Formats: sequence, structure tokens, C-alpha cells
Amino acid sequence: MKVSFEFFPPRTAAGAESFGPTVARLGSLGPRFFSVTCGANGSNRESTFATVRRIKTETGIPAAAHVTCVGASRREIEHQAHAYWNAGVRRIVAVRGDAPAGSTRFEKHPDGFTNATELVAALKRVADFEISVAAYPEVHPESSSSRADLDNLKRKADAGATSAITQFFFDTDVFLRFADRARAHGISIPIVAGILPVANYAQAAKFAQCCGATIPIRVTQLFEGLDQDSVKRHMVSASFAAGQCRRLQAAGFHEFHFYTLNRPELSYAVCHMLGLRAQGHTA
Repeated sequence: MKVSFEFFPPRTAAGAESFGPTVARLGSLGPRFFSVTCGANGSNRESTFATVRRIKTETGIPAAAHVTCVGASRREIEHQAHAYWNAGVRRIVAVRGDAPAGSTRFEKHPDGFTNATELVAALKRVADFEISVAAYPEVHPESSSSRADLDNLKRKADAGATSAITQFFFDTDVFLRFADRARAHGISIPIVAGILPVANYAQAAKFAQCCGATIPIRVTQLFEGLDQDSVKRHMVSASFAAGQCRRLQAAGFHEFHFYTLNRPELSYAVCHMLGLRAQGHTA
């Protein structure tokens, strides 16, 4: 089993202080890489760069930087890519990016890239990065159809993407059907399942609404009455996420990308339930 973990740059002094132990705890599991997000409006690119360098320096584990099209020109993004390569960063998560605050849709920079396909091609021209792109088991909210969504993923793969990480999902059958459709569509790059252990159900529901992910009734029922009981809620969450991963493993998928929200406990617990142990320890 292979795992990776996603973080966002710490936003407060307290967050920065706890970030080191968080990374160290998950780093003990020997992940393939950590990824660090960039804000929706591209405003914290410097924080992303600093966090990626911190992870690389403190852990020695490869760190992937999220690079978006939002709020930057082609030249600025290419300069950013050169800086990452020169800093020893070899993996990028390339995404178009979401609408900036106060807007309902993506707004292209006058001298920027239109979409992730253009971004991937430009990054590949800068250097031979390993590039992960986004995939949507339940279709991107702005896509006209599931076929159009697959066409877009195929273009990203053809432009040089080396893997795809899916948006989180709560219905494992949705992922499996998507993976089958992607293969039938000629998409051959690895498709990594994105897993969101639910620390807070209301927050997860909000995220799901924004990205078009369905929460089945049975999942909602699992978390009913647990808003004020974090211990039971976390037990339910870890058990459910581990069950998702086991089902995917049975179907032949053995790599998972965990959306940690900078909280290590749930992702660590899920990995433990799946038999992954801190290096130096056996199951």
C-alpha cells in the first residue's frame, strides 16, 4: 500500500508550531510524498513554497507543491516552476484553481493559462516534473457531462500529467465506475483515490456541496448525534475511511491520497487500521 498526505500552509503561529509534529507523525508512515495546497486566489504562493521547503528540509520526504492558474501570468508561473526545480522539488500538483473570493467562476489572468492542460504542458517545458492532476469521480461542477470531464482528464494526461488524484468521495462504487470509464476512455495514467476522513461532518458536507461530491444517506446516518462526541465521531470516521480503502484494495487499487486538513490523527488511524506502521515497527 502506498499513501500520500495533503496539507495547507499553516495560517497562524499556533498552526506553524503544531505543523512540525503533524508532518513528523505522518512522515513516520513512510509516505510517497506530502502535498501542499495553494489558496483559491493564489495569494499564498510564497507560503506554499516555504512550507514545501520546510517539509523537504525537516523530513527528507518528497514534497509536492500545488500550482494553479489563478492570479498569475504565464511568466510568473514559469518562474515559480524554475524556483521549485532549483530547490529540489520534483513533483507538482497542477490544477486550474477555483474562483477567487467574491466570484462565481474561474477568471483567467490576462496573460495567464486558461486551464490545467495548458499549465501541465508549460510545467513539462520547464522541467521533467512528476505532475499529478485532479480527477472527479462525480464530474467537475463546471463540466457539461461526464464524457466532457473525461475528455478533459485525457487532455491533461496527453499534455504530460503522470498521475491523477481524485476529489474525495463517500460512495466507493462511484470511484470504481469512474476508474472503469477512464480506462475505457484511453486514460492510462495511475488514478489515485482521494480519501477525506471526516473530522467534522458539517464541514465535510460543505466541502462536498462545493465540489459536487454526494454523501449517501447511510453515511449521514453514521454521523447522526455525534456532533458533540468527538471520540465516537472519530472512531466512526476512521472505520468508514478504512472500509473504503479495503474495498478499493480488493478491487486492485493500492494507493491513497489523504486530505488531512492539517490534522494527523484520523489519517494516521486509518493507515494503522490498514496495517501501515511507523517505520521501525511491525504490524
